[in-house]
Amino acid sequence: MGVNLIVGTQWGDEGKAKLIDYLSGDTDIIVRYQGGANAGHTVEVNGKKYVFHLIPSGVLYPETICVLGGGMVIDPEALFEEIENLESQGISARDRIRIADNAHLLLPYHKLIDIKREEIPNGQVIGTTRRGIGVCYGDKVNRWGIRMGDLLCEDFYRERLPKILSFKSRVLVNVYGEEPIDAAETEKYLRSLAEKLKGFLVNSSYYLNMEIASGKNVLLEGAQGTMLDLDFGTYPYVTSSNPTTGGALTGSGVSFQSLQEVIGITKAYVTRVGEGPFPTEIHGEEAEHLRKVGNEYGSTTGRPRRVGWFDVEVVRHSARINGLTSIALTKLDVLGGYDTIRVAVGYEQEGKRISYFPTYNIGKVTPIYEDFPGWKEDISGVKSFNDLPKNARRFVLSLEKFIGVPVRWISVGPGRDSTIKLK
Repeated sequence: MGVNLIVGTQWGDEGKAKLIDYLSGDTDIIVRYQGGANAGHTVEVNGKKYVFHLIPSGVLYPETICVLGGGMVIDPEALFEEIENLESQGISARDRIRIADNAHLLLPYHKLIDIKREEIPNGQVIGTTRRGIGVCYGDKVNRWGIRMGDLLCEDFYRERLPKILSFKSRVLVNVYGEEPIDAAETEKYLRSLAEKLKGFLVNSSYYLNMEIASGKNVLLEGAQGTMLDLDFGTYPYVTSSNPTTGGALTGSGVSFQSLQEVIGITKAYVTRVGEGPFPTEIHGEEAEHLRKVGNEYGSTTGRPRRVGWFDVEVVRHSARINGLTSIALTKLDVLGGYDTIRVAVGYEQEGKRISYFPTYNIGKVTPIYEDFPGWKEDISGVKSFNDLPKNARRFVLSLEKFIGVPVRWISVGPGRDSTIKLK
């Protein structure tokens, strides 16, 4: 395998965790390269459901090492809660987790500021999970951030920490009318956290490249999807990091020369959480039906996802940006029972046909649809492509042709074994 990369091709929630879990049996090390506890990955194994927010889902395999990369922002309370939750279910994770020493630390004041920003009257509402992710990334970019390795340096406590806490206190008091940060309590907390983290921290770029050179198989996984990428998504309604191939390299420290496969996870329809444009969105009873049969509710927040028909230009956009070599098509089973399945095969914008996803005036886009005959059969137990209903096969092959990237896996149910491998 070498180094393989899994990216979401839509607005997240494409089913990345399931394929990661499926491929983890042949993987030595799994690296989460960006994002924080705002993302939720759900895996079902032997009828039991597991939800992950920070730790890669490959932790379910007892020999797999899981790395939290330097491109992440890590809430330590959420991390240790997740570790303890796994251990309560009989999964020993503590000895198999490595944390990049250049990953950024997410603290309570990040979450408080995130909540306050979303509540500003007449402010810009993005629809964040209010977990402080964007605020923490903002501190990283503005050089007010705290990295994991800082906690092991005495100079940090003496020189940088007082300045950081003083600045953040002024923001909380003067902008949001909150109480200042208790500097003494915060320092005490960080010093105790340093003791808990000591055994986890590694120089991730060195560690990963040495392991790759020794012949280990590595899988890079991100959170969210390409359309939420800070640079290539539907800005400003995006996440605060780069879930795309570029973000995988900077967030892990792995060289692009090591990449062998870039696998795009693509849902057979489209969903989105939060605000922002969504050209193929459907509403009313039709949307409620698709949401119900697809169980489209956030694994982190529980809020209902917006739903819509498959959008070819979105996935083509992802294929270009990420250099996709293959597609894993998920939730095909959800479309069973439809008489007609719609696919947006292109756009019109201001009266002209365009063959790309625009970066502006997205609200002016009109999808051009092609309708496909559906199927009534339950396909959740199907094990081979040829055993799928004729119309399901036609649908998959048509998507493959539209996108220009081969479909190598099809998911027909939530379980690990409900996966069809092609080619």
